[in-house]
Amino acid sequence: MSDTHIIDRVKEKFGSLVTDSHNFRGDQTVTVKNESTIELFKFLRDDPEMAFDFLMDLTAVDYLKKKAQRFEVVYHLYSTKNNSRFRVKIPVDEKDCQVESLTSLWRTVNWYEREVWDLYGIKFRGHPNLSRILLYEGFKGHPLRKDYPINKRQPLIGPLN
Repeated sequence: MSDTHIIDRVKEKFGSLVTDSHNFRGDQTVTVKNESTIELFKFLRDDPEMAFDFLMDLTAVDYLKKKAQRFEVVYHLYSTKNNSRFRVKIPVDEKDCQVESLTSLWRTVNWYEREVWDLYGIKFRGHPNLSRILLYEGFKGHPLRKDYPINKRQPLIGPLN
């Protein structure tokens, strides 16, 4: 098996979706277009050769004024069968700030998607309950965005009864 066997398989099956890829110290990564990604993740999970049965983490990056697409949603997958890791990055435009939800594939992604929504404001289409998870409902804005004002005053929440 080559050092890029996962990348090669993904490109073979979803070549038109892949915009970039790299392998650094055995860490294989693909960047894909923000369209029809649910099929890619189904393949990564269900294909016996891939068998990425565990979504370890989902996070986001804000590249304010550094890249054409302001945000990137990053998925970290792990195959318990193959003891391998794989990363998928999806660039997200600030104007249409959303990606597909993966809650139908991995139940635990529910919490990760809510966290990214709460802190970055990236929406997940098809999420069953996209609501704040770390901050209170009255909180204004998304504090991990690079343009979030550090001295911004938030509405106070009253005493909890």
